[in-house]
Amino acid sequence: MNFKSLFSFILYLFSIQIVFAQEVFLYKEIDTTKLYMEVLYPNQMDSSQTYPALVFFFGGGWNGGTRAHFEHQAEYFAKRGLICFLVDYRTRNQHQTTPFESLKDAKSAIRYLRKNAHKFHIDPYKIIASGGSAGGHLAAATALSQGYNEETDPLDISPVPNALILFNPVIDNGPGGYGYERIGEAYTSFSPLHSIKAGAPPTLFLLGTKDNLVPVITAQYYKMVMEKVGSRCDLILYEDQPHGFFNYPNFENYRKTVQATDNFLQSLGFLQKSPEVIIE
Repeated sequence: MNFKSLFSFILYLFSIQIVFAQEVFLYKEIDTTKLYMEVLYPNQMDSSQTYPALVFFFGGGWNGGTRAHFEHQAEYFAKRGLICFLVDYRTRNQHQTTPFESLKDAKSAIRYLRKNAHKFHIDPYKIIASGGSAGGHLAAATALSQGYNEETDPLDISPVPNALILFNPVIDNGPGGYGYERIGEAYTSFSPLHSIKAGAPPTLFLLGTKDNLVPVITAQYYKMVMEKVGSRCDLILYEDQPHGFFNYPNFENYRKTVQATDNFLQSLGFLQKSPEVIIE
């Protein structure tokens, strides 16, 4: 085999590795709707080991969006040694549903991963839920909001993640908060801010100081209540940054928030310092 042929063969093998490192699974079927999650695995996996899982819920006001929202973050953390999941859920624009169905789907996704932990080589006690804006709400609400369970779910399996990474989450859905006109009086059980209780998972809260949907004072109050019930809540404020400041096109803020997330997960013991990965 000449050098050119050998090089082509190596490229072919590399392409196979990439295909098998990223897969899509059906996690829920409700009526005629099928919901999928995309899985990104670490490049070097030991099938005899289990790994923490990092689950991403996209933003979009429970109205729209795609699971590709956090693909860059997922690619980075897969390289760092986590198994990452980009999750579909029902939205108003695509499925004519309410935010309540979105939350049911988020809880279904966490339960699906716990039930199938062996299949995915994940540690069911190291599931991290993450999301931005309405997706951040869903991540927090899987841990805090009571009810909103799909009847067909295995309800004996907990939907509560073991840690939360929240990118400018809409955590106040009460009067004056985000989405109240759609949530109504159900906010008392739907809004994470109004549902904080003892045992809430350790949380990283990332917010720009010029966010037009999530006031800084709301985030500070959330942190205060979390700490009052004995739960960790690290709040990092990004000066003069608007809603959605963390998205990949805003690369410098993307880089800062990915590094903050990495540091937080290291502090929990969910990540080690190596392998070192360039944020790009």
